Amino acid sequence: MAGFIALGVIAALTGFVILTIAIRNQGKREPKYAAMLIGGMMLTAFGIVIAGFAIAYQRATPLALNAAQATP
Repeated sequence: MAGFIALGVIAALTGFVILTIAIRNQGKREPKYAAMLIGGMMLTAFGIVIAGFAIAYQRATPLALNAAQATP
């Protein structure tokens, strides 16, 4: 699970860097920076979601779905 957290943090930081570069250069009105803005937001969100789900999966107790008796 630590690998997914590390991957999520790296993806979020990389996306944030791309997002920052795109915001700083938005005055140039080039399509490249619009694509970087969209991609940076998507990568940042992906990283946060991956890390968040990995942390939630580590903290949750295992489900015992087969331990209950079937009701007739």
